[in-house]
Amino acid sequence: MDTARIPVLVGCGQVSRHDPDPATASAPIDLIAEAARAAAADTGAGAAMLQALDTIVVIRSFADTSWRFACPFGSYANPPKSLAARLGADTARRQIYTWPGGNMPQWCLNRLSEMVTRGELGAALIAGGEALATQKAAQRAGLQLDWSENPGGEPEMWGVSTRGWNEVEDRHRMAGAIYAYPLIETAIRGARAEDLETHQAAMGRLFARFAAVAAANPLADRRDGFDAATIATPGPGNPYIVSPYTRLMNANAFIDQSAALILTSVAVADRLEVPQDRRVYLHGCADAYDSWYLSDRRAFHRSPAMGVVAREAMAMAGTEMADMAALDLYSCFPSAVEIACAEMGIDPDDPRGLTVTGGLPYFGGPGNNYVTHSIAEMMNRVRQMPGAKGLVTANGNYITKHSAGIYSTEPPQKPFAPIDPKSYQAEVDAVTGPAIAEAPEGPAEIETYAVVHDRKGPSFAILYARLPDGRRFIANTPEDPALLADMVERDYLRAPGRASSAEGLNTFTPD
Repeated sequence: MDTARIPVLVGCGQVSRHDPDPATASAPIDLIAEAARAAAADTGAGAAMLQALDTIVVIRSFADTSWRFACPFGSYANPPKSLAARLGADTARRQIYTWPGGNMPQWCLNRLSEMVTRGELGAALIAGGEALATQKAAQRAGLQLDWSENPGGEPEMWGVSTRGWNEVEDRHRMAGAIYAYPLIETAIRGARAEDLETHQAAMGRLFARFAAVAAANPLADRRDGFDAATIATPGPGNPYIVSPYTRLMNANAFIDQSAALILTSVAVADRLEVPQDRRVYLHGCADAYDSWYLSDRRAFHRSPAMGVVAREAMAMAGTEMADMAALDLYSCFPSAVEIACAEMGIDPDDPRGLTVTGGLPYFGGPGNNYVTHSIAEMMNRVRQMPGAKGLVTANGNYITKHSAGIYSTEPPQKPFAPIDPKSYQAEVDAVTGPAIAEAPEGPAEIETYAVVHDRKGPSFAILYARLPDGRRFIANTPEDPALLADMVERDYLRAPGRASSAEGLNTFTPD
């Protein structure tokens, strides 16, 4: 094989900060630059590696993604160009910014690796980061920071710009991950035929194992090692955000973290004398997506695309799940992990563990960039186990966009050649959901539900229900405090009631 067409990861860097003074803390782009320099140092080539870059990819910030994290201190007009200037990477002629998605770090790495095989790329940097802890602290302190920068030009855009919810879902306030994943979770409980208490305890046990890994990771934001009961039990320090999820079951976005990866051809790695023990190869990868909107899923507790992605990545690598020495399953909420285990045939109690970082609630959930951290951590893990393989999975939107990568220090025995995702996406697309009733009327039954909380307690409910003819609809309940409190304490799955619609808004009133 031509060494100029063999992709190899040669460096990784991670930064995790807890600056006490937001006035002197690093801005997001400076955190990202710090991680990039650490990745260059990790290669052994240092500044020479940065100067060899021909492509820079910056993962989209949460400030540019969600209204919940909008930054009051300005914005970066061209993040990859600002990063290139800080790194002295004048040779980076291709500067890329991504659209949203927790899948994007792995997705970009898959694409960049393909570019190496076509002779289009010699050295690339993938980097991203967040300073939402500093942003929040500065807002609370009434500080005015300046995080604005416009170096000119416009970056190339990668990914998909389409948002994760449709107009009807938006009108019913199902417009964010904190709302979608609890709906998915309740459907999982229904599929398992578990009562509220049993399922809540199971989620606590699942995530306690993630918290234990974070406790041993010096880069993790929450290192308390929370036990299962603490995670599962709502209380003053662990309130429900959207039940059934407590605060400690949610991805922890308010962190200051950044990470970076450097991918080159083997020829560039040889020229810059990157040591063999730093080199990690992507042996298998795949990308697919489920029905884009939650309303259109055949079943909320399943992810056909997730299972297909794992299967195709394994097939490309010529390996099996049992051969993986380490795993990092995307873990924004318990449902993401539970579905991954079900679709990929992994025991939730697998002795290998399900994370190498500690997961998004405990290690930290730096927006769209978490998987850059998990790949970096997996690189370090397989470097310590030469020849062993590790699996990283990535998830964007609401169990929607999926990517996976299989990593090892073992050089590949065949060219890097993933098959076209369109060849298996058709299999996923064949799994269609029920017809939708946009203006339902009459008797109906709850299919899944979640109760949104504010500082005072239950605030409103979001649910999906079915009409007698099988059509599905999204709705809210009446904002009755007694009803909402009862929906938290008692099981409303398959509860009967009546649907009504007025001015584009659907209401479901339980009998």
